[in-house]
Amino acid sequence: MSMEPRPRPPADEAQLLARATELAGRPVRTVAERFGLPTPNDLKAHKGWVGQLLEYALGASAGSRAEPDFPHLQVELKTVPVDSQAVPRESTYVCVCPLDGVTLAQGWEASWARRKLARVLFVPVVQRGDEPVGDRMVGAPVFWEPGPDDLRRLKQDWDEITGRISLGELARLDGSVGEVLQLRPKAANLTETTWVLDGDAEWVQTGPRGFYLRRSFTREILARAFG
Repeated sequence: MSMEPRPRPPADEAQLLARATELAGRPVRTVAERFGLPTPNDLKAHKGWVGQLLEYALGASAGSRAEPDFPHLQVELKTVPVDSQAVPRESTYVCVCPLDGVTLAQGWEASWARRKLARVLFVPVVQRGDEPVGDRMVGAPVFWEPGPDDLRRLKQDWDEITGRISLGELARLDGSVGEVLQLRPKAANLTETTWVLDGDAEWVQTGPRGFYLRRSFTREILARAFG
């Protein structure tokens, strides 16, 4: 079986959408086989593999750099595991949350979260029960750009979360805070730590945190597109 080379970055949004639409309805294993890539039996030791596969298949070029997945288009790719009713199964990772006051003081408009969410291509991946990774189905892509109400809610949550961090309340800040955006632990392993100021202005070690879109919000986004 012939294998296709890695695609070059798409020339424009139309080409990106066409590529993503062409993958819709295909099992994940079929997409991987197209490029000669092995499919893991499960994702316990391969967290993020499905997203990386779709980045590869669609020609994303950002890699691990701090920029959108398709930097020349300013488009971010987000894969969303969903059930057979297109209901998201988990929250969607946005980006790492900076824990230093200088970065946070720059505000929502200058934040990395705002840049990441400026223009997003959501690709649902349908998982029925506990079916194997390779049998999961790539769904129809959805381009999303936050409207005024989306931006208002995102900024409100970002302001509340970062305000609490600035006040040294990180230890008491959990995933229950925020209507559409939440803060959760984000670390490759349990030994990864960073230094922050606590409420007593003392330096303490803590694990890094990341911003995530709540399941209810991504469900809302997909519902707008699919009806």
